[in-house]
Amino acid sequence: MLSSYAVQQVAEFIRKVPLFEELDDRSLTAIVNAVVEQSYAPGQEIVREGDTGVGAFIIRSGRCEVLQRRGGEQVRLGELGPGDFFGEMALLDEFPRSATVRAIEPTTCLGLTRWHFRGILESHPQIALAILPVLTKRLRNAERQATEAMRH
Repeated sequence: MLSSYAVQQVAEFIRKVPLFEELDDRSLTAIVNAVVEQSYAPGQEIVREGDTGVGAFIIRSGRCEVLQRRGGEQVRLGELGPGDFFGEMALLDEFPRSATVRAIEPTTCLGLTRWHFRGILESHPQIALAILPVLTKRLRNAERQATEAMRH
């Protein structure tokens, strides 16, 4: 269990993450109390493409690469660092992961499982209204990138 100082640090960190920056203090506290800090070594997969997602991750420290299979090859889509989040769709559905995320240096993430998130939504439904614009923006960006990739 985190000390009150550690909880405060996590809350200040999460408040700056775009997915949660619009939350009120009560909702933010519920999220902070549900996250679990996990550490990953360089080369370790945090999520694997094709696996069923169970939750989302926020990178607290370190760097990760995002990889996706295309035409039998694993293509590097980008890099993520502190404050970036991934796997957020797994908070809402049980579909397979669309990409692999692998640590490229020692990395610490805050993990939030779907079942904890759904429980929080039941008592704090306003969270849905706060995060939906962020999710739809990311979806629109992904669609735009896919369309551009097909043109080239």
